[in-house]
Amino acid sequence: MAKYDPLKRYLSRQKALRVDLTFTEVERIIGAMLPKSAQRPQWWANETDAETSHVQAAWRDVGFKAFLVDAEQVRFEKAR
Repeated sequence: MAKYDPLKRYLSRQKALRVDLTFTEVERIIGAMLPKSAQRPQWWANETDAETSHVQAAWRDVGFKAFLVDAEQVRFEKAR
């Protein structure tokens, strides 16, 4: 199992179009600490190009996009 698979499973069960999670909540879901780089918007990039895709971008696999809200919170929105 990949590190971010639990986040993918969590998001796949959500019915809401928008899910806001603190970094602490994401860390509880994945069972590990997020890297310091998660405080930068680029870490949450939603590109689908193989050259720019990120291993942590499991949210894309279940139809979400991610956006850094502030240094400790991320918003996942269902892609339309």
